[in-house]
Amino acid sequence: MPELPEVETVRRGLTPHLEGHRIAKLRLNRADLRFPFPDRFVARLEGAVILPLGRRAKYLLAPMDTGETLVIHLGMSGRLLILQPEGVEAADKTSPGTFHHDITRLEQHDHVEIVLENGRRLIFNDPRRFGFMLLEPTETLSEHPAFAGIGVEPLGNAFDAGYLLDRFKGRRTPMKSALLDQRHIAGLGNIYVCEALFRAGISPERHAASLTKKEADALVPIIRDVLAEAIEAGGSTLRDFSHEDGALGYFQHRFRVYDREGEACVSPGCGGIVGRIVQSGRSTFFCENCQQ
Repeated sequence: MPELPEVETVRRGLTPHLEGHRIAKLRLNRADLRFPFPDRFVARLEGAVILPLGRRAKYLLAPMDTGETLVIHLGMSGRLLILQPEGVEAADKTSPGTFHHDITRLEQHDHVEIVLENGRRLIFNDPRRFGFMLLEPTETLSEHPAFAGIGVEPLGNAFDAGYLLDRFKGRRTPMKSALLDQRHIAGLGNIYVCEALFRAGISPERHAASLTKKEADALVPIIRDVLAEAIEAGGSTLRDFSHEDGALGYFQHRFRVYDREGEACVSPGCGGIVGRIVQSGRSTFFCENCQQ
């Protein structure tokens, strides 16, 4: 599932293409995605002007001038692609790295098509159909079940060592599971928690309550750094995720521990081997030598 950096990358990529533009037509190529489309979905969106895009946790937010917000969750394999009008070529994009692998877009999985007044099209392509869309009043969006009760944004000012220590106080939940709990921190996912704990030298199996102030002081900026690096590099492409223009991310080339089971630890002088365990149904990659 795309994590915070992937969704933030999509938001930044879509911004110049969508913001300030009016939706001329909305085409639905099926009756539902993971869930049915909202009532009168087409009528409520056609004619609306898209305001500055946002993100909350792993959700992409597209507020409209009608007072409603289109909420998009990419699920496991959802992609948003921008298609230019015929005869108009997209601006060339350069990348500081190579892409991990290619994914061929199959048009039969183009489930939603948003056509703007300038002819540009936004396509939601999702082979597995685990993604979904909501259309909710902007003013009360935070009260929707998808957002009510989720924690602070890890890139926001409210996320600091004091907050983390307070949330983990008395909790015997494994450290990694506590960090993945969206009630504590919004948007953190399996990949980046593994990477952050490795860089911080903290075992994923320790109880959350065992986190010390010194460790929290170090872990918070490490989490921010890992996320920032992934956003800068374009997100992590694992299996199906790609950018709004079909390009794939390559942060996985920087992974220090994730998906490196059986390989030598990259920490200088460690000599350990990256191991893998399963926690709450998810693979955890870590080095027993480095992470205590």
